[in-house]
Amino acid sequence: MTDTWYTLAVVAGIAAVSVVNRSFFFISRREVPLPEALRRGLRYAPLAALIAVITPEIVMRNGALTTWNDARLYAALAAIAWHLYRPGMLGTIVVGMAAYLALRFGLGW
Repeated sequence: MTDTWYTLAVVAGIAAVSVVNRSFFFISRREVPLPEALRRGLRYAPLAALIAVITPEIVMRNGALTTWNDARLYAALAAIAWHLYRPGMLGTIVVGMAAYLALRFGLGW
């Protein structure tokens, strides 16, 4: 029973810190100016976060590097090639998933 209360207290504390942290700019009475270098850097934050999440999923399996006959590698390369040919999110996803499914179920990778 003690563990449950401890867990609930930790979750509530994390939620409170998150709410205060995210609402800092709304609570302030005046606008907080951001330096131009920080403003430029923040444009790349979503892309960097996406790459940091996706790359380990593509190149690793069960904590080890994948082999060359892994469908995820070729699906990612196909999606990148399509995006370089014709930029757009929907086409990139469709081509990547089509390549992945064809290799996964067609060749059994």
